Amino acid sequence: MSIAIETGRARRARKGGRGWAIAAGLVAALLALPALAVAAQLFSPAGDVWSHLWATVLPGYILNTLALAAMAAGGALLIGVGAAWATTMLDFPGRRWLTWALVLPLAAPAYVVAYALADFFQAAGPVQSWLRAATGWRTGDYWFPDIRSLWGAGLIFTLTLYPYVYLLARAAFLQQSSAALDVARTLGLGPWRVFFRVALPLARPAIAGGVAIVLMETLADYGAVSHLSVQTFTTGIFRAWYAMGDRAAGGQLAAALLGCVLLVLLLERRSRRGRAIHAAGRREHPPARRPLAGASRWTTPILCVLPPLIGFVLPAFALLRLFLDRGDARIDTRFVSAALTSITLAAIAAALTVLVAILIAYARRAAPGRVSSAAAGIAGYGYALPGSVIAVGILIPMTLVDRWVNHVMVANFDIRTGLLVTGTAAGLVFAYVVRFAAPALEAVESGFQRITPSIASAARMLSKSPTDALVRVHAPLIAPAALTAALVVFVDAMKELPATLLMRPMNSETLSVLAYGYAADERLESAALPSLAIVAVGLPAVILLMRRIGQGRG
Repeated sequence: MSIAIETGRARRARKGGRGWAIAAGLVAALLALPALAVAAQLFSPAGDVWSHLWATVLPGYILNTLALAAMAAGGALLIGVGAAWATTMLDFPGRRWLTWALVLPLAAPAYVVAYALADFFQAAGPVQSWLRAATGWRTGDYWFPDIRSLWGAGLIFTLTLYPYVYLLARAAFLQQSSAALDVARTLGLGPWRVFFRVALPLARPAIAGGVAIVLMETLADYGAVSHLSVQTFTTGIFRAWYAMGDRAAGGQLAAALLGCVLLVLLLERRSRRGRAIHAAGRREHPPARRPLAGASRWTTPILCVLPPLIGFVLPAFALLRLFLDRGDARIDTRFVSAALTSITLAAIAAALTVLVAILIAYARRAAPGRVSSAAAGIAGYGYALPGSVIAVGILIPMTLVDRWVNHVMVANFDIRTGLLVTGTAAGLVFAYVVRFAAPALEAVESGFQRITPSIASAARMLSKSPTDALVRVHAPLIAPAALTAALVVFVDAMKELPATLLMRPMNSETLSVLAYGYAADERLESAALPSLAIVAVGLPAVILLMRRIGQGRG
């Protein structure tokens, strides 16, 4: 009797597991739709605009994009790895608070930092005004670096994106075997040789992952490069889509950008393949930090404090100064409306994205196999896609649907329907879900991994179906991870600019769009308030990261 009952339960579990796998596969297919729609544009004719772009501005787009990527990756690599090694293995004044202060630039999007620093260092800004007052010079009597340039954009990307490399490199250094470092020292290797010959090779996979994120974020940016007058692939997509009115050319530029992102992912994967280096041992206590003496005891904290000082504190101060001193940017109905729209869209996107992440993550547990694994892989690639590429990939099929509906209604009822799907909030929320499913899935899967095999087995035995087990057992246990995922998606959706610009509903604004619009009109004093609000929203996620850092080695 008991065998029959167990067999029946096992049969129901298998059927329920197949249902979860099928649902995960369907959701993954939906998430893959934007990338497939963009890739299909490579086979559609683009008309004269594409040939005009290729003959005039496209080579510049390519060169600028490659130069920005190289500067951002190189700068983030240098700062991130150096700061991670210093705060992990060295002891100097201020090390504890610098450990978390180095994460602060993650709270400020690159386009917000660009708005702040462009005003702070321009000819009429406080720095050059003070310089002229102190020296008696006039504008044109001296040379001052122009931040509205390619190098300025590279500097801003470096200062806002290096924390990705810093966090992953620091985690890798903390996990390294103390025995390997001790053996290297006993063999006569100095501090620099230990770093380059032992610690750095062990941390290389994590560092490569951080550099890949920096490259993808640089390729995806639109707000910063647009404000600094640097022409890249993303600015080309917007120009072709809006200024020239050629959707095919915009789609093909988006496909080219998608190819660049996939190339970055391929190179990052190949850099890890067959080159994993495993620690030989582990001790109860980490190796003692090497205390610094002499000049390095003070130059090290100064070098570590500069990136968060220029990448977060200075932009925040510049925005606050603009808001307080120039007086015409106050909390009005336009700002309140944009804030409410941002919060509503981000909250809906966070809830839906977490549900998608739970569905895919639980399908891998309830029905492990190719379908559920492929669904997780497809969802994981979404974060690598730039917001502009996702927006174009959604707008293309939405436009086709609107045209088809309008054609049918005109042919049969002589009624023009106009845009029914394009330009709706549903499309923008879907873009957010595609864009941020990857970090949500990672957070939710970390929650599932904390459930012990014994608890999972008991849940399967005592529950009527996998769905019942999820609701009664797994959901309460993964609730903290799900809330973390929701917070991350909420903050990222509030900051997202390219997809929001292309897909926002008509006659509505978000905080990111409002700040961009003011900055585009050179009304930086008006852009200060929405920019500060975006930074304030990003701080909770950074504080969450700081708490996790605090739970590690100091």
